[in-house]
Amino acid sequence: MNDHNTFAAFSMSPVPHPAPDAVPPELFRGIYGMPMFMNVPTGDLPGSVEFWTRGLGFFDFFTVPDRITHLRRWAFQDVLLVPGQVSGDTGEPTMTVSFSCVLGQMDGIAAACEELRPGCASDPYRTPWNTLDVEVRTPEGVRVVMTAARPFDPDSTEAGYLREMGIEGTEA
Repeated sequence: MNDHNTFAAFSMSPVPHPAPDAVPPELFRGIYGMPMFMNVPTGDLPGSVEFWTRGLGFFDFFTVPDRITHLRRWAFQDVLLVPGQVSGDTGEPTMTVSFSCVLGQMDGIAAACEELRPGCASDPYRTPWNTLDVEVRTPEGVRVVMTAARPFDPDSTEAGYLREMGIEGTEA
């Protein structure tokens, strides 16, 4: 990685330091210029709102009935659900998006999504880049990856994988 292109920007992020007992930030209800958001077309706006709120932990920031629902979790985790035709019934995801969470939320998210839509969520699994992930397929066909950073262990297989890519982890 090029050191001249990076800087310590964690003060801008709502994501807490990785730890087994990390506490998620509060749901963010403030107004800001959204640096990133996604539009998700849905044929069932109320059903999609229920899935994203009860299953994935978003809240209804605001709704214009039959037009749009703006959902949010943490700061910078914004989704706009809009009426529209869901593209394709191929079984393939229409898009993939990842949202940060904390380790303590993983099992609850998977269970809540499974309760709403059996078969839509994976069990939590470890990745080579030191996260624990859960994959969820929403009613609209979006592949949502809920991802939680794990505490860094310099002697772990994951740390070795990162070093092979030229990324030196730190304990901080």
